Amino acid sequence: MKYNRILLKLSGEALAGASGKGLDESTMAVFARQIASIVKDGVQVAIVIGGGNIFRGLAGVGAGFERVRGDQMGMLATVINSIGLSLFIKEAGVPAEVFSSIKMEPMCRYYVRDDAVRFMEAGGVALIAGGTGNPFFSTDSASALRACEIGADALLKGTKVDGVYDSDPMKNPNAQKYGWLSYDKALADNLKVMDATAFTLCRENNMPIVVFNMNVEGTLEGIVAGENLGTVVCNE
Repeated sequence: MKYNRILLKLSGEALAGASGKGLDESTMAVFARQIASIVKDGVQVAIVIGGGNIFRGLAGVGAGFERVRGDQMGMLATVINSIGLSLFIKEAGVPAEVFSSIKMEPMCRYYVRDDAVRFMEAGGVALIAGGTGNPFFSTDSASALRACEIGADALLKGTKVDGVYDSDPMKNPNAQKYGWLSYDKALADNLKVMDATAFTLCRENNMPIVVFNMNVEGTLEGIVAGENLGTVVCNE
């Protein structure tokens, strides 16, 4: 299936490259080139990025941080990541704007759904930061929410592996990859596609999830063009 409007979900760790911490300029430049390429081909793009490369709320709780404050720190981390990637997208020749679910002017614009959609329709990339703006919700949940809000054709989750497997392919060389599976099977088999809140939101709103390897150049372009890359999770 060819996609005209997508929500791209990236982990914070993905922006950190091999180290898993901080921001890696070469990795962000590669991602930005791929994103700019599909925008120039007419695809409308919104992006939600995690913050685990800087601070992860749940990990902070284990270290003694109070949960609400820990999650708020994680939200701020997503803003830093979004601003960073936006600069590289602009460098690649495409307008990019960071919208935040928490008021943070002048660092970024307050997120209003119609404003973000208009920006996308005009050829810009809308990076929606700050999670849902509330504690106890992951950026997976935020990406599912924003995908449904903006009327995306699909939620594309860029990972380090090329799809969903029946077991961890990093640990099991005989793991089998799914080309397609239903929401119900993914839940029943406890496959780690997204967290339960995000997954349920996508299922209830019939939002397809495409899991793919963002680190392989050309995969993102292939998916939006309709190539069968990665794994599609959707209703039967």
